Amino acid sequence: MGVGISNMHSKLLKIILKRFAIVVIFGIAFGYIEAAVVVYLREIFHPAGFTFPLNFAIDPFSERMLLTEIGREVATIVLISTGAWLFGRNPQQRFAYFLTIFAVWDIFYYVWLKVLLGWPTSITDWDILFLIPTTWASPVLAPLLISLTLLLFAIIILYRDSCARALKVTWLDWLSFAVAGLIVVASFCIAGMHSARSDYRCYFYWPLFAFGHILAIVVFLKCLLKSK
Repeated sequence: MGVGISNMHSKLLKIILKRFAIVVIFGIAFGYIEAAVVVYLREIFHPAGFTFPLNFAIDPFSERMLLTEIGREVATIVLISTGAWLFGRNPQQRFAYFLTIFAVWDIFYYVWLKVLLGWPTSITDWDILFLIPTTWASPVLAPLLISLTLLLFAIIILYRDSCARALKVTWLDWLSFAVAGLIVVASFCIAGMHSARSDYRCYFYWPLFAFGHILAIVVFLKCLLKSK
């Protein structure tokens, strides 16, 4: 009986590892697409170089391009969600694959920008992260920390799933995760709203970001301990 369970676990683990590897390749390729789009956008809007503080031009062409970019960002989330749904065999796997694709895509977006543009020159360089519902901005280090954390969460969830030990997450845990996410997003949005100011660096509040980030990690660890 024990041998049968062990063999089943081994087979499930191999399947998940194979799918995980494919998902990582998908995320790397998707990261290149994202980076290529940004190369074109910077050539159009920042031919002299992309630097902070940002200078936003308000004209019909810029507004049209902005709406197009917002639509692309929505399509990006839909694409990541669709890929996760197709790869996963149950809700926890799908969630884990969403985290994996998102994290690998984000990490390799910066890797490819470094290859294509030689940017960022360091992880302290600032970037525009997102435009929904308003501009998100921060040093590159912040989204990289989030992505590495999400990737670790995904690996743990997938490994536990291969052992038939699903993570136990209550509605209160989900609410706590949502609050943590909103805190992190708020830290990005506050900085984004001031990205055209000369003192823009003062508006990314590392303590606020760290609080949201650490809260998410604490809630995840709580779920892990509760699931033993």
